[in-house]
Amino acid sequence: MKRQGRLVRWEAERGFGFIRSPDGSADVFVHLRDFSDRQLKPQVGMDLSFEEIHVGGKGPRAVAVQATSAGASRPPPSPAPINSSRRPASRATPRRASASESPALWGVLFILAYGVLLGAAVWSGRLSPVALGVVPALSLLTFCAYALDKNAAQTGRWRTKENTLHLFALTGGWPGAWAAQRVLRHKSSKRSFLTVYRVTVAVHCAAVLAWVFWLAGASPALWR
Repeated sequence: MKRQGRLVRWEAERGFGFIRSPDGSADVFVHLRDFSDRQLKPQVGMDLSFEEIHVGGKGPRAVAVQATSAGASRPPPSPAPINSSRRPASRATPRRASASESPALWGVLFILAYGVLLGAAVWSGRLSPVALGVVPALSLLTFCAYALDKNAAQTGRWRTKENTLHLFALTGGWPGAWAAQRVLRHKSSKRSFLTVYRVTVAVHCAAVLAWVFWLAGASPALWR
């Protein structure tokens, strides 16, 4: 059924919001991909027309959404290229790709170094062999927590608290969190979240180093 309504909430970072229609009793969930015009920038207060559907016993959802207000905005057109005869575009592409791959490469190297540290600590008897099973399990659990949170964000369900995700990383699941941020593209652009995440990684690694090189060496009887 075709309905009219107004966008009363929009989460730009998560790509979803809610439409309030005078014909309905509940706000209607809408996702960015449900807009017919993919170039449209949704804004609170925008008048919209949409088709209302119900899927899987959940609340109403809007599809085939179109803007009907004059305030609908689209991104400005890209400026025309000045002159690319001296510098072909094909040369600039590898530079951008290498710049984006550099942080991922450093992350992989850091995780490998962390794994070598754990292996050496177990081999020397300063760390229990159980750690070689616990750490991958924590990373898998953290990756699943990210995946569930992203799905909840897309479907408008209850979200996982950011402090819970940070706790998973702090206890040893930070490699799984790193993988989820890149594979799932979730929590990978919010600077405040990434800052706290890096702090949890630093604190966890510092605690492991302190245990391996000082505490375990001072109390070898704990591992015999």
